[in-house]
Amino acid sequence: MTQETVDEAARLRRENSMMRQQLMAAGKRNETLTKTLRGAREELTRIKAEVAALSEPPNTFGTVLTAVAGTGEARTVEVLASGRRMRLAVAPEVSDTALVPGAEVRLSEGLVVIAAAAGRGVGDVAPVRELLPDGERVLVGGPNDEELVYRLSEGLRAHGVRVGDAVLVDRRTQFASEVVDKPEVQTLLLEEVPSISYADIGGLAPQIGQIKDAVEMPFEHPELFTEHGLKPPKGILLYGPPGCGKTLIAKAVAHSLSSRRKDPRAKSYFINVKGPELLDKYVGETERQLRIIFSRAREKATAGSPVVVFFDEMESLFRTRGTGKSSDVETTIVPQLLAEIDGVEKLENVIVIGASNREDLIDPAILRPGRLDVKIRIERPDPAGAVDICSKYVTDALPFRADLRAEGLPALIARIVDRMYARTERNAFVRATYADGTTETLHFADFASGAMISNIVDRAKKHAIKDFLASGVKGLAWEHFDLAVAEEFAEHEDLPNTSNPDEWARISGRKGARIVELETLQGT
Repeated sequence: MTQETVDEAARLRRENSMMRQQLMAAGKRNETLTKTLRGAREELTRIKAEVAALSEPPNTFGTVLTAVAGTGEARTVEVLASGRRMRLAVAPEVSDTALVPGAEVRLSEGLVVIAAAAGRGVGDVAPVRELLPDGERVLVGGPNDEELVYRLSEGLRAHGVRVGDAVLVDRRTQFASEVVDKPEVQTLLLEEVPSISYADIGGLAPQIGQIKDAVEMPFEHPELFTEHGLKPPKGILLYGPPGCGKTLIAKAVAHSLSSRRKDPRAKSYFINVKGPELLDKYVGETERQLRIIFSRAREKATAGSPVVVFFDEMESLFRTRGTGKSSDVETTIVPQLLAEIDGVEKLENVIVIGASNREDLIDPAILRPGRLDVKIRIERPDPAGAVDICSKYVTDALPFRADLRAEGLPALIARIVDRMYARTERNAFVRATYADGTTETLHFADFASGAMISNIVDRAKKHAIKDFLASGVKGLAWEHFDLAVAEEFAEHEDLPNTSNPDEWARISGRKGARIVELETLQGT
């Protein structure tokens, strides 16, 4: 191979290398240009979309009034838009399932339904007063005590609505679209199944027997009552001093009815209505809520479930009419309750139980036979009843010190009750002066209650815990119970109302001659 051939080959290699470098540089420039063109194309597309959106005519919105008519391209639907009721064509891409009564839709410039739209979720809130027979409309209360008829949206119809529910309504479209939860109404209509049983209640065996005869026997043996021409009582009044178990008994009734129901799928309900919470400053609102309560009770009862409607502090709602108290609101509230109890719609499986510390203030029309038929006085516990109550709280499960454990629970409970009921100077409470001039020293035993006994045991437990943390010695000792009784009595020393002694005495359950003066006595 000559020198010229070698030089030519080297030259060609150099030129080939240079061409490859130039080709790679050109490829990189081409790739950069491609990216630039792609970005420019995307930006142009975005700008075109923005221009199209800015130049697009405005859409209007409407509410579907009826279901879709026709098929295919001939589909039409009635829509309320801008206050006008129109029958409009439906675009092919819009499905029939989106066009249900009450649904929001978007309309084109040519008034064609082109898409479904999300509901606004705002409007007026109105209470449902009545469900109309067609199942598609409801009667609701409006401002100034108006009554308005609204159609139920498809979603609300499927969800279900009840009398008393608060619903969201649109005055423009005249549709009710959803149920709005109102916490205060839900509180009034607390539908619970209490866990309290008769076994948890001490010292009230006679009263529990009366309750069972009045409530459970008609419920368990309705055929015998029908055969003998007897009607089960519509209601029961539990009256007596505070803290003696009236509310516990009412809850135990609901629990017992639930455990004795024939259909295991049926559920017992306890609607707890606290009188002061039901009162409302707006005229007619309390009566409306009473209607809601009994409507809800009837609704639950028609499913075969026993329902207990419990009115606590009954005298705060249903005072004797014409007394001039409570701004005379009782002149309309009492008739509303009577109408619900005596109404055309029977209260099947519904028991009304009222509790009161001042039964003398309740309107007599409520207490007559045929309404609250059964009246049961819940007395303060005597020493035997106090032993029974105390045994519910002082049990073997508690940690006791050795001396009390050796003494035995019956002896300990008797000792606690003796300490409470001792008519000594140490337990003197108040000196009452009666209208005839006579005086009487009343002791704490005269004002004992189940709630007081429960508090005493709880106080003793807290003292035992404090002693354990301080000294390391665990267990309840007699000193803890003795101190608990003294503290409980001391807390009550300043409670008597000396400015209105007779009123205080009546609320506390004292009967007899009128008390004109009270003098509190400092225990020693």
